[in-house]
Amino acid sequence: MIIAKRFEELGVVPVVTLQNPSEAEPLGEALIEGGLPCAEITLRTDAAVESIRRLSARRELLIGAGTVLSIEQAEKAQAAGARFLVSPGLNPRVVKWALAQHIPIFPGVSSATEIEQALDLGLTHLKFFPAEPLGGIPLIKALSQPYPMVRFMPTGGINLENLEQYLSHSSVFACGGSWMAKSDWIRKRDFSEIRKETGNTVHTINSIRSGDEVKDRR
Repeated sequence: MIIAKRFEELGVVPVVTLQNPSEAEPLGEALIEGGLPCAEITLRTDAAVESIRRLSARRELLIGAGTVLSIEQAEKAQAAGARFLVSPGLNPRVVKWALAQHIPIFPGVSSATEIEQALDLGLTHLKFFPAEPLGGIPLIKALSQPYPMVRFMPTGGINLENLEQYLSHSSVFACGGSWMAKSDWIRKRDFSEIRKETGNTVHTINSIRSGDEVKDRR
Protein backbone atom coordinates (compact mmCIF):
# COMPACT_ATOMS: atom_id res chain seq x y z
CA MET A 1 0.00 0.00 0.00
CA ILE A 2 1.71 3.16 -1.22
CA ILE A 3 0.09 5.55 1.26
CA ALA A 4 0.87 3.31 4.23
CA LYS A 5 4.47 3.09 3.05
CA ARG A 6 4.66 6.87 2.90
CA PHE A 7 3.22 7.09 6.42
CA GLU A 8 5.91 4.70 7.58
CA GLU A 9 8.61 6.84 5.98
CA LEU A 10 7.27 9.93 7.75
CA GLY A 11 6.68 8.20 11.09
CA VAL A 12 3.94 10.58 12.22
CA VAL A 13 0.75 11.76 10.54
CA PRO A 14 -0.38 15.17 11.86
CA VAL A 15 -4.07 15.16 12.79
CA VAL A 16 -5.49 18.64 12.30
CA THR A 17 -8.82 20.35 12.92
CA LEU A 18 -9.36 23.64 11.07
CA GLN A 19 -12.09 26.15 11.85
CA ASN A 20 -11.51 28.37 8.82
CA PRO A 21 -10.28 27.50 5.31
CA SER A 22 -7.97 30.53 5.45
CA GLU A 23 -5.90 28.56 7.95
CA ALA A 24 -5.20 25.82 5.43
CA GLU A 25 -2.42 27.32 3.31
CA PRO A 26 -0.25 28.63 6.18
CA LEU A 27 -0.72 25.35 8.02
CA GLY A 28 0.44 23.42 4.98
CA GLU A 29 3.46 25.68 4.63
CA ALA A 30 4.38 25.18 8.30
CA LEU A 31 4.16 21.38 7.97
CA ILE A 32 6.29 21.39 4.82
CA GLU A 33 8.93 23.63 6.37
CA GLY A 34 8.90 21.54 9.54
CA GLY A 35 9.53 18.35 7.57
CA LEU A 36 6.16 16.55 7.78
CA PRO A 37 4.39 17.27 4.46
CA CYS A 38 1.25 15.37 5.40
CA ALA A 39 -2.00 15.94 7.28
CA GLU A 40 -5.20 14.20 8.23
CA ILE A 41 -7.85 16.94 8.22
CA THR A 42 -10.67 15.92 10.53
CA LEU A 43 -14.21 16.32 9.23
CA ARG A 44 -15.35 17.90 12.47
CA THR A 45 -15.96 21.42 11.18
CA ASP A 46 -17.66 23.09 8.24
CA ALA A 47 -14.24 24.28 7.07
CA ALA A 48 -12.83 20.77 6.62
CA VAL A 49 -13.77 19.97 3.02
CA GLU A 50 -12.70 23.34 1.63
CA SER A 51 -9.48 23.10 3.66
CA ILE A 52 -8.77 19.71 2.10
CA ARG A 53 -9.39 21.24 -1.33
CA ARG A 54 -6.91 24.06 -0.71
CA LEU A 55 -4.24 21.87 0.84
CA SER A 56 -4.53 19.25 -1.88
CA ALA A 57 -3.55 21.88 -4.42
CA ARG A 58 -0.01 21.65 -3.02
CA ARG A 59 1.47 18.60 -4.74
CA GLU A 60 4.15 18.14 -2.11
CA LEU A 61 1.47 17.65 0.56
CA LEU A 62 -0.17 14.29 1.25
CA ILE A 63 -3.65 15.22 2.45
CA GLY A 64 -6.43 12.99 3.69
CA ALA A 65 -9.67 13.19 5.64
CA GLY A 66 -10.18 12.01 9.19
CA THR A 67 -13.24 11.32 11.34
CA VAL A 68 -14.96 9.87 8.28
CA LEU A 69 -18.24 8.48 9.56
CA SER A 70 -20.31 8.02 6.40
CA ILE A 71 -20.11 7.35 2.68
CA GLU A 72 -21.41 10.87 2.04
CA GLN A 73 -18.49 12.36 3.96
CA ALA A 74 -16.08 10.08 2.14
CA GLU A 75 -17.46 11.15 -1.24
CA LYS A 76 -17.08 14.85 -0.38
CA ALA A 77 -13.55 14.34 0.91
CA GLN A 78 -12.49 12.42 -2.17
CA ALA A 79 -14.03 15.04 -4.47
CA ALA A 80 -12.05 17.71 -2.60
CA GLY A 81 -8.80 15.86 -3.25
CA ALA A 82 -8.31 13.66 -0.18
CA ARG A 83 -5.88 10.86 -0.97
CA PHE A 84 -6.69 8.73 2.05
CA LEU A 85 -9.45 8.30 4.63
CA VAL A 86 -9.25 7.67 8.36
CA SER A 87 -12.14 6.78 10.65
CA PRO A 88 -12.39 6.38 14.43
CA GLY A 89 -14.13 3.03 14.10
CA LEU A 90 -14.71 0.27 11.58
CA ASN A 91 -17.79 0.90 9.42
CA PRO A 92 -17.98 -1.92 6.83
CA ARG A 93 -20.12 0.17 4.45
CA VAL A 94 -17.59 3.01 4.38
CA VAL A 95 -14.67 0.60 4.04
CA LYS A 96 -16.28 -1.24 1.12
CA TRP A 97 -17.04 2.07 -0.61
CA ALA A 98 -13.43 3.22 -0.19
CA LEU A 99 -12.06 -0.06 -1.51
CA ALA A 100 -14.37 0.15 -4.54
CA GLN A 101 -13.07 3.67 -5.19
CA HIS A 102 -9.44 2.55 -4.72
CA ILE A 103 -8.85 5.15 -2.01
CA PRO A 104 -6.82 3.92 0.98
CA ILE A 105 -8.75 3.80 4.24
CA PHE A 106 -7.50 3.28 7.78
CA PRO A 107 -10.43 2.45 10.07
CA GLY A 108 -10.02 2.51 13.81
CA VAL A 109 -9.94 -0.73 15.78
CA SER A 110 -9.58 -1.48 19.47
CA SER A 111 -10.17 -5.21 19.80
CA ALA A 112 -9.45 -8.62 18.30
CA THR A 113 -13.01 -8.81 16.98
CA GLU A 114 -12.61 -5.58 15.02
CA ILE A 115 -9.22 -6.67 13.70
CA GLU A 116 -10.80 -9.85 12.35
CA GLN A 117 -13.58 -7.82 10.71
CA ALA A 118 -10.93 -5.65 9.07
CA LEU A 119 -9.02 -8.70 7.85
CA ASP A 120 -12.23 -10.07 6.34
CA LEU A 121 -12.49 -6.81 4.39
CA GLY A 122 -8.92 -7.21 3.13
CA LEU A 123 -7.27 -4.59 5.36
CA THR A 124 -4.00 -5.10 7.22
CA HIS A 125 -3.03 -1.49 8.06
CA LEU A 126 -5.33 -0.12 10.74
CA LYS A 127 -5.71 2.83 13.05
CA PHE A 128 -5.53 1.88 16.74
CA PHE A 129 -7.79 4.30 18.60
CA PRO A 130 -7.86 5.72 21.23
CA ALA A 131 -4.38 4.39 21.89
CA GLU A 132 -3.47 5.64 25.36
CA PRO A 133 -6.92 5.27 27.00
CA LEU A 134 -7.07 1.68 25.72
CA GLY A 135 -3.79 0.74 27.36
CA GLY A 136 -1.25 1.90 24.83
CA ILE A 137 1.68 -0.16 23.67
CA PRO A 138 1.06 -3.14 26.02
CA LEU A 139 -2.27 -3.81 24.30
CA ILE A 140 -0.73 -3.36 20.86
CA LYS A 141 1.97 -5.88 21.79
CA ALA A 142 -0.68 -8.33 22.97
CA LEU A 143 -2.77 -7.95 19.81
CA SER A 144 0.24 -8.24 17.52
CA GLN A 145 0.96 -11.78 18.76
CA PRO A 146 -2.09 -13.49 17.22
CA TYR A 147 -2.21 -11.03 14.32
CA PRO A 148 1.38 -10.64 13.06
CA MET A 149 0.07 -9.68 9.63
CA VAL A 150 -1.59 -6.54 10.98
CA ARG A 151 0.15 -3.22 11.44
CA PHE A 152 -1.17 -0.33 13.48
CA MET A 153 -1.25 3.48 13.40
CA PRO A 154 -1.87 4.36 17.07
CA THR A 155 -3.69 7.66 17.61
CA GLY A 156 -5.03 9.27 20.74
CA GLY A 157 -2.90 10.50 23.63
CA ILE A 158 0.39 10.20 21.78
CA ASN A 159 3.01 12.94 22.15
CA LEU A 160 6.75 13.47 22.01
CA GLU A 161 7.16 11.94 25.47
CA ASN A 162 5.71 8.53 24.57
CA LEU A 163 6.35 8.47 20.82
CA GLU A 164 9.44 6.28 21.11
CA GLN A 165 7.67 3.37 22.77
CA TYR A 166 5.20 3.24 19.89
CA LEU A 167 7.54 3.71 16.93
CA SER A 168 9.98 1.20 18.41
CA HIS A 169 7.50 -1.65 18.00
CA SER A 170 7.51 -3.48 14.68
CA SER A 171 3.71 -3.70 14.43
CA VAL A 172 3.45 0.11 14.41
CA PHE A 173 3.94 1.64 10.96
CA ALA A 174 3.21 5.24 12.02
CA CYS A 175 1.53 7.29 14.73
CA GLY A 176 -1.18 9.90 14.44
CA GLY A 177 -1.21 12.98 16.63
CA SER A 178 -2.18 16.62 16.96
CA TRP A 179 0.57 17.88 19.27
CA MET A 180 2.49 19.60 16.47
CA ALA A 181 -0.59 21.46 15.22
CA LYS A 182 -2.55 22.33 18.35
CA SER A 183 -5.92 24.03 17.91
CA ASP A 184 -4.86 26.99 20.06
CA TRP A 185 -1.85 27.64 17.83
CA ILE A 186 -4.01 27.47 14.72
CA ARG A 187 -6.65 29.74 16.25
CA LYS A 188 -3.96 32.29 17.14
CA ARG A 189 -2.38 31.78 13.71
CA ASP A 190 0.88 30.93 15.43
CA PHE A 191 2.16 28.91 12.50
CA SER A 192 5.77 29.51 13.47
CA GLU A 193 5.14 27.43 16.61
CA ILE A 194 3.62 24.68 14.46
CA ARG A 195 6.67 24.74 12.20
CA LYS A 196 8.96 24.56 15.24
CA GLU A 197 7.10 21.68 16.91
CA THR A 198 6.90 19.81 13.61
CA GLY A 199 10.66 20.15 13.30
CA ASN A 200 11.07 18.88 16.87
CA THR A 201 8.90 15.89 15.98
CA VAL A 202 10.97 15.06 12.91
CA HIS A 203 14.14 15.33 15.00
CA THR A 204 12.66 12.95 17.58
CA ILE A 205 11.65 10.45 14.89
CA ASN A 206 15.15 10.51 13.41
CA SER A 207 16.69 10.04 16.86
CA ILE A 208 14.43 7.07 17.59
CA ARG A 209 15.33 5.44 14.30
CA SER A 210 19.05 6.03 14.58
CA GLY A 211 19.12 4.26 17.95
CA ASP A 212 16.62 1.50 17.17
CA GLU A 213 17.88 -0.66 14.35
CA VAL A 214 16.21 -3.81 15.70
CA LYS A 215 12.59 -3.31 16.70
CA ASP A 216 11.13 -4.91 19.77
CA ARG A 217 8.38 -7.53 19.38
CA ARG A 218 8.38 -8.68 22.99
